[in-house]
Amino acid sequence: MPTTILVTVPTLAPAGLDVLRAEGCRVLFTSKGGGVPEMLKHLAQEGIDGVISRTLPFGAEAFAAAGPGLKVVSRHGVGFDNVDLAAATARGIPVLIAPAGNGQSVAELAVGLMLATARRITVQDAAIRAGTWDRSGNGLQMAGKTLGLVGFGGIGKAVARAALGLGMRVIAFDPVAAADPDLAVERVDSLAALLLRSHVLSLHVPLTAQTRGLIGAAELAALPRGAVLINTARGGLVDEAALVAALESGQLSGAGLDTFASEPLPPTHPLCTRPDVVMTAHMGGSTDAALDATARTAAQHALAVIHGRPVNPAVCVNPETLSKTRPELLPNS
Repeated sequence: MPTTILVTVPTLAPAGLDVLRAEGCRVLFTSKGGGVPEMLKHLAQEGIDGVISRTLPFGAEAFAAAGPGLKVVSRHGVGFDNVDLAAATARGIPVLIAPAGNGQSVAELAVGLMLATARRITVQDAAIRAGTWDRSGNGLQMAGKTLGLVGFGGIGKAVARAALGLGMRVIAFDPVAAADPDLAVERVDSLAALLLRSHVLSLHVPLTAQTRGLIGAAELAALPRGAVLINTARGGLVDEAALVAALESGQLSGAGLDTFASEPLPPTHPLCTRPDVVMTAHMGGSTDAALDATARTAAQHALAVIHGRPVNPAVCVNPETLSKTRPELLPNS
């Protein structure tokens, strides 16, 4: 029987499909509009060996629906908050992420949102289209400002490189990420120390129980007045009511957001009425290069687990499943 892979969206980039088809896999997709019910039906009826998970929530009911043959959930991206880790771990199923696949594209969007917010690009564009030529609004020059990075993994480092090229000072808070001796980035030992100095605050950490609501009213108040917030990580990191209040008071001069606590963002949300907020629809990794690289990595990870090939424990968000139930997957085991 061929290996059966379920992709929880209607398509997968060609680079990922090539990896799966090269090993003779049967690939199933969740159709547009099929949603969770169709995904659960596939899991219950199709003998799924591995899942490439993208946007649909993969909760406890999904693990319950899956047959005993399910061996891996491979995330199409770096976030994993849509997967029920407790249920996965209880079944001994590794959940892998693809941290390098879309990092450069996410970093580029973070920088784009920073510049669009600082220079009021969307406001100017809308005004010109409406027949108004207004040069009175001053923007912010980034050179000489301090960028504070919460999270200094691959994406944070890519943002740092771009910011340094703009002439910014860059500081970072990340208790676990490795330093990069080639980057002139100062590491600080607490979030509080970072906030006090950050004219631009950019978030690059996963959403977990520990990071949910990481940036609230107190944290926003600690930033220099007129600071800019950029979030291309996860919406749940930020208290959106506190963010709106900080914008209204002038504590923040703007925000660039690719992620939101509830997606899609309803048009009635207070953020939608604010010209000082630049928004995109959670598309940091939506470039041709990123989609190919992420799909390829996600497919490789899934097949490695299914076929008993070693995987890097650093990309497994529940590594206890490797040591306890799949030790053959650990390098040098």
